[in-house]
Parts: sequence; structure tokens; C-alpha cells
Amino acid sequence: MWALRRSSNPLKNHGLSIRTLQACHVKSETLDSYSKGRADICKCPQMRTGSYLSLRTFYHNTDVYSVFTMGSCSFSSHAGAESSGEEDDLEDGFSELEASDHVGGFQDSDGESEHEDKLLSDPESDDDEIEPSQNELELLDIDTNVSEKRSSRNGKQSELFKAIMDASGQSINVVLKKWDQEGKDMSRPEIAQVMLSLRRLRSFWKALQFSEWLEDHKKLDMDERDYVSRVDLIAKVHGPEKAEQYIEKIPKSFRGELVYRTLLANYVSTTNLNKAEEIFNKMKDLGFSITTFACNQLLLLYKRVDKKKIADVLLLMEKEDLKPSAFTYGLLIDAKGQSNDISGMEQIVETMKAEGIEPNLDTQSILVRHYVLGGLKEKAEAVMREMEGNNLKENRWVCRILLPLYAALGKADDVKRIWELCGSNPKFSDFIAAIESYGKLKKVEEAEAIFNKMLKTYKRHSSRHYSVLLKVYADNKMLLKGKDLVKQMADNGCQIGPLTWDALVKLYVEAGEVEKADQILHKAMQNNRMKPLFNTFTVIMDQYAKRGDIHNTEKMFQQMKRSGYVTRARQFQCLVNAYINAKAPAYGMKERMKADNIFPNKMLAAQLAQVDAFRRSAATDLLD
Repeated sequence: MWALRRSSNPLKNHGLSIRTLQACHVKSETLDSYSKGRADICKCPQMRTGSYLSLRTFYHNTDVYSVFTMGSCSFSSHAGAESSGEEDDLEDGFSELEASDHVGGFQDSDGESEHEDKLLSDPESDDDEIEPSQNELELLDIDTNVSEKRSSRNGKQSELFKAIMDASGQSINVVLKKWDQEGKDMSRPEIAQVMLSLRRLRSFWKALQFSEWLEDHKKLDMDERDYVSRVDLIAKVHGPEKAEQYIEKIPKSFRGELVYRTLLANYVSTTNLNKAEEIFNKMKDLGFSITTFACNQLLLLYKRVDKKKIADVLLLMEKEDLKPSAFTYGLLIDAKGQSNDISGMEQIVETMKAEGIEPNLDTQSILVRHYVLGGLKEKAEAVMREMEGNNLKENRWVCRILLPLYAALGKADDVKRIWELCGSNPKFSDFIAAIESYGKLKKVEEAEAIFNKMLKTYKRHSSRHYSVLLKVYADNKMLLKGKDLVKQMADNGCQIGPLTWDALVKLYVEAGEVEKADQILHKAMQNNRMKPLFNTFTVIMDQYAKRGDIHNTEKMFQQMKRSGYVTRARQFQCLVNAYINAKAPAYGMKERMKADNIFPNKMLAAQLAQVDAFRRSAATDLLD
């Protein structure tokens, strides 16, 4: 099973340092077990026994035992050191495995990296059913598998849920009060069905209001899962910091592992490395057992910010005798694919199957994505044939995944075939996938026709309905059509939110009107309830950097911080690029990075060297 961590290329006398992730005291017998024919571990002088994620050790590999690598170089490194090795040539971008509604996309990885922001309470989501991500299923419905959740959708829709959703122009408190006064059903099963439906629609703000009303009016005897749900909703609507404060108000008897794992997952979703590690350590301090779920969260986090630490998590899982889940394997497969290590990716798939776990549709979609990016179209098509199965009509929900994948392969005929299989009654997710797919194929008229059919199918139109076509116009640089569509949205009373802001910004950037895009973002930032997406900032920031406009690039950099985004290497790479293009020195840039706990990889280090005000060259040496 643990062969998945073995190097695909032998490491010859390569000393590796590792930041341990074991949240337990380091014992001498542990050191002995590693030193006998496997590895030698020695502590740094500044370390102390019992330190957790901040603990640094040096791992000297004596064979290829259990080393998971990116290509030919190990993930392992000690914190604070400059990265070295072939994987450093990779950018810090990543593709989100858990973003299942975008899993077929082949977008810029940094754009995908902040998909979590779309999970914030957003009026754009109120009418739109979105498949929960695998990460959310693990977090909130531990005892319910995916097939059970899909089958539950065939049940009758709750009348209370309909009443809440119809309360678009008023507080749901009024609706709930009237419902209660009329003596209508407000049993726990009814409440559970309403909460699940609200979550499926990403209507987290209404779900939070509902939860608070139930507690305030003593309509529900709160148990641990109710508190878990509240923590998650607060984190999504107000941020994980507010959720952490709320945990202190929860009765101690209900402050269990589920509550803290929920907080951990939400800190991971915001890429807050320090807080995620802090919560992981706190869970161990409180006596909770280390779980596969918690380790998966760290894998997900390190896949984004520091892939070298993936090996450390796997060492911890092996020590704790934790078996990888399907989600674990999916993360590792994606990490291998990102490093262009196709053979390593396939080896993990074989290991996964040997352990009796067959790749699910999300994992197969990841395989297809990396095969396409690697130019291996035949392999991609073979996997997609497996995904289709023998009777796609009986598994119509697969259509939304296949449509963008065929579009990425340029298979217009297959996109048409899959869309026709959706029949006369396609679901919302089918509409969205088809519009996006035809947009990628540059078939705008077909995308418009499907969009118009969608508007006729749904009586109530939200901004999300329009945002998908707006993005098609942006990708195809159709500014005038985009403007007309925005006017149509306004005429229909749609409330504009982050998805629409993002599409509008890209629309103007693609048209060369960066300043106009900046104005739109500025207005969006004045909205106190919702923040713009990560990609909305970076698409403008990249344009300013290309121009060598240091002032506006720095402005965008600071605006991202003020909006609550944790600074990552991605932002610094863009910022340094602005100084390079302006042919200006960047004084104090290394110190700024250190203050934000960012350590340059090979690519960023090369950029920094170009803007070092005190760098010396052969010419300056001669002049001296």
C-alpha cells in the first residue's frame, strides 16, 4: 500500500530534510526504528521534544524507502530554506481536486485555486443546484456515501424549503415565524432536509439564518452535528476566524473532533497555512486521534502551497497506520500530474486499484486533464470511454463531467452527442456544462442557444445563469455582447456577485480595457458581504505587471491582503515581474516575503536576482 510513496527515480546519496508532521512526542524507539536500514533522523539544536508542526528534523535517506517525489526530486525540505530541485521549476499554482463542478476544466491553475470563494454565501447561488464536493461530503456527511446522497434527490422537495427560497425580498425570519404560527411541520427530519437542500444550492447565508433562528426560538435540541453545521456555515459566510470564536461558546461536551475538523477544513479552504497547522496541533493537544480526513486536509493544503511536505504527511499516516482514502489517492494523483510525472501518476492509480479502490469519476477526470495537458489524447479518450460506461442514459449525471472534457479535447461531435443525450429535460448542471463547453470550442451561437433554452426552463433567473454566458463572451473577446448581457441581467433584477464580477473583469481585460476592469473590481470591493474571487484580482494584477506598472501592481497586492487573501508565492511572482518589466530595483522584497512566511522556489529566486538592487555582475566587478 505504501509503495505509492516510493520514488519513481532513485535518489543517489541525496540528503533530505523533513519537517515532521507527527503530533506526538518524539521517542527514542521511533528514532531507532527509522535508523535500522531505513533512515537516520537527527534533531536541529533549536528543537525540543514534543514540538509539533513547527518541529524540524533532518531525514537522511539511505534507500528509496517510502519517498514520494515530484518527478525525480523529493517533496521533503526543511521550512525556511530555499527550495532546490526540479520541482521548483513548477509554479505554485494548482488545480482543485475538490472543486467537482469544475473538475473537467483546463483553466489557469491559480484561477482554480480560489474556487472556495464561490462557496461563500452568494445570492447568485440561490436557485442553482450544485453537486457537493467530495471534501464537503467527507466533512458533513461522514456516514452517507455519494450514491446515497444522489439517490436521496429523488425524494419530494420540502415545502418549508420552498417557502424559504421564495423569501428573496424579505428576511427568512418572517417566513419561519409565520410557518411556526401556522403549526406546520418543523420536525428534525424536516429541518435536516431543508439544511441539506440549502447547502446543495450554496445558499449558506439563508442556511445560517435558519440555523440561528432554530436555536434562538428553541426549536431544536442542538447536538454535535448541529454545532458542526453552524461552525461550517459561519466559516463560509463570515470567515473561519469568526467560526473559531463561536467554538468557544459551544458546550464542552459537544466540542468534539468533528467540530475542529470542520474548522481545519475551512482554514485549508482559505489557504491559511499557519492557522491550519495550529488547529491540527490543537486537535492533537485535545487528545483527538489523528484521522485520514485531517491528513487529507494537510495534503490538500500542501499540494497548494508546498508540495515538498506531502511526503511528510504520508510518513505520518504510515506511522499512525492510517489507510489512504479515495480522496487521498486523488490528491496524490493530481500532484503527480501537476509535475508532469505521468508514469508516477499511473503507478499511484495501480496502487490504488491494488488496494481495492477503483478511481471514481472525479479521479478519472483528473487523469484526463493531465493526459490532455501532456498531449496524451489517446490515453485521455480511453479513460473517458470508461467514464461513459455501457449506458450513459441511465447515468445522465455523468454528462456534466464529460462535456467539458470532450471540449478540452476539441471533440465538438462528442460534445453534441453528450448534450443530445441529456434529452428534453436537462438539469441545471447540464446547461452550465454545455454552455461552457461550446464556449471553449468557440461555438458561441450554440452556447447562446442553450443559454436561451435554460432561461425558458427556469422561471427565476439568478446571476449565475448569466455569468456562465458572460464568461463565454469574455473568453471570445466579445465586449459588446457582454455589455448587452449585463444590461439584460439588470433589467431582470438579478443581484450581481463574485461570479459576475469575475466574468466582467475578464471581459474588459480581454478587450484591453484594464482600467475599466479595475474600476469594476473597486466597486465590487465596496460590497461588505461578499469578496471578489482570487482570480478577479490576479487577472488585473498580471496585466499591470506586464506593463511594468509598479504602482498599480502594488495596489492590487495590498487590496488582496485587505480582502482577506493569504499571501502566497503567486502574488509575489507577479509583483516581482512588475519590477522586472519596469527595469527597477525591488528594495526589501526578500524581507517582505520573509515577513509573509514565503520562501522563494527556483523560479521566484531567479526573478528576485534580476531586481536585486545590490547584485553584482562581471561589468560592475571590472568597474570596481
